[in-house]
Amino acid sequence: MAIASLADIRSAKRLIVKVGSALLIENGEARRDWLATLAGELAELREAGTEIIVVSSGAIALGAARLGLPKGGRASLADAQAAASVGQVELARVWGEALADRGMLAAQMLVTLGDLEDRRRYLNASATLQRLVETGAVPVVNENDSVATEEIRFGDNDRLAARVAQAAGGDAVLLLSDVDGLYDRHPSEDGAQLIEKVEGVSPEVIAMASTESGSGMGSGGMVAKLQAARIAERAGICLAIVNGTHDAPIGTALDSGTGTLFTAQGEESARKAWLSGRLAPAGVLTVDPGCTAALANGASLLAAGLTAVEGDFQRGDLVAIHGAKGERLGQGLVEYSAAECRQIVGLREEEQADKLGYAPRAAVVHRDHMVRA
Repeated sequence: MAIASLADIRSAKRLIVKVGSALLIENGEARRDWLATLAGELAELREAGTEIIVVSSGAIALGAARLGLPKGGRASLADAQAAASVGQVELARVWGEALADRGMLAAQMLVTLGDLEDRRRYLNASATLQRLVETGAVPVVNENDSVATEEIRFGDNDRLAARVAQAAGGDAVLLLSDVDGLYDRHPSEDGAQLIEKVEGVSPEVIAMASTESGSGMGSGGMVAKLQAARIAERAGICLAIVNGTHDAPIGTALDSGTGTLFTAQGEESARKAWLSGRLAPAGVLTVDPGCTAALANGASLLAAGLTAVEGDFQRGDLVAIHGAKGERLGQGLVEYSAAECRQIVGLREEEQADKLGYAPRAAVVHRDHMVRA
């Protein structure tokens, strides 16, 4: 069924629940009493027929406390990686015990950005998640911060949760936050209004967001949550932001209807949903106004519309596509290397063979391998 309200989330067939560090960890220790109430809610959802996947932060915060590292383990990349290595063991134990107390089996799954950006590895991760859920286990997923670098990482578990939902074939994502949802301005400002439902993440919606993460432990903020909502909605998955600071946070939010629901906006093909969710383009192709208009009508990107090429990429890599004013138009898999693209900037098809030394391909980025922003 279509999920049109927060209450409908209880009817989701497969639900991804994201738990942030600020909710799970306090003074370097897991909030076990709070987690026990959440585990009870997950058990109730399972008994009612909803399959559960958890995306949990907290490894760095737990590990930093054990190692006595400053700034919660975030003073340097080396500190964060060391803290994650120690903390992930503790995080798995905490979740394992909490779920076991409610008759559920936890399964740890650590992923990197590359695991969900590379198509083959994405399919492997998808198969693993599917099989775990089929066996009745509850996957507890986290970014593998012990090996992730500043340049190649999700950086927040909000977007990771949306990508996991794609890979697992989820119906809904529930982001447990430290605020009630998306407000029309910073929630500390007078007159701030909670937005109950969003039908598509537009530039106007993004303008409402704050980049702040109030706890100091997490790495996300409302901007990251909106990026997660955009990934989810394009894959036909709804996403909700609710306040997780209460005991029994899911029931508290769903029963009161307090939160922000981002409804699904149609469903792209599995490949295009994966493509639209990718986060690390290897370069940027800038196009002229004529090409911008053609792309908006579903055309492929041709060399004649190219005006600039940035980055060092190879054929098959992901590239971002920008308009003349720097606006993001979309992204796709490029048919040429960066060097070849620079050779054919602005050239029509009949002119390209002389530059390349071979007959040109049908497009620089074919429409079948492109998604619009």
